[in-house]
Amino acid sequence: MARSYFTPSLRLAAVAALALLAGCAATDPTSEFTDPYEASNRQVHRFNKSVDRSVLRPTSQTYGTVLPAPVRRGVSNFADNLALPGMVVNNLLQARPGEALQNSGRFLFNSTIGLGGVLDPADSIRLYEREADFGGTLHVWGVREGAYVELPLLGPSTERDVVGKIVDFALDPLGRALPAGERGVKTGASYVKLLGDRYEYADTIDSILYDSADSYAQARALYLQNRRYELGGDDAQPDYDRPDYSDPYEDPYAQ
Repeated sequence: MARSYFTPSLRLAAVAALALLAGCAATDPTSEFTDPYEASNRQVHRFNKSVDRSVLRPTSQTYGTVLPAPVRRGVSNFADNLALPGMVVNNLLQARPGEALQNSGRFLFNSTIGLGGVLDPADSIRLYEREADFGGTLHVWGVREGAYVELPLLGPSTERDVVGKIVDFALDPLGRALPAGERGVKTGASYVKLLGDRYEYADTIDSILYDSADSYAQARALYLQNRRYELGGDDAQPDYDRPDYSDPYEDPYAQ
């Protein structure tokens, strides 16, 4: 009997992708954004704010105060380096072999000369990261962004990017290749990097979450502006296509 090609995690990703992509296709491409889940999204947003207020913000302040900047930067470099193989997969799926080669070279250089990625000597030879994820891959394939979604703990997203997160998790080359203990190190590095990002952007994030008249609407606008600018193309609205735009809200809720 032939063995199924799909592992359980890949089958789960495929089922979730089919279900959510059906929703993506149904949205109105002429609208500024689509938020049919606003009521539930706002409930999740309140939960995320409570987690930030009680856990993430105080923990990040302790982390940033106790550890000097070079140590925090090393942890961030290490986590970023471990994310590169997944980006290479998406570079190839997006038919961008040059970017895949650049990310591969960066990973190999930093993993060896950079002491496992703690240092970032690749920048000095212009091997810069070419960011890619499966949400971006779906965009390249012509899938619309779908409705806005705020995820518990992970924060702002869209239906398309929810699919992307699921598939990236299932297809992560290092996640599938490393032993269980080393996968834990990879996951832990990502969470510690999150604390560093929350500390670095504390003033701006606090302003959005706690000083805005409507932090949900502010976070939604900032996420969609930044994501559309990153991807470009048909999802970008004219007012959003600004080269000087950066999204401080994305970091504390990013994977």
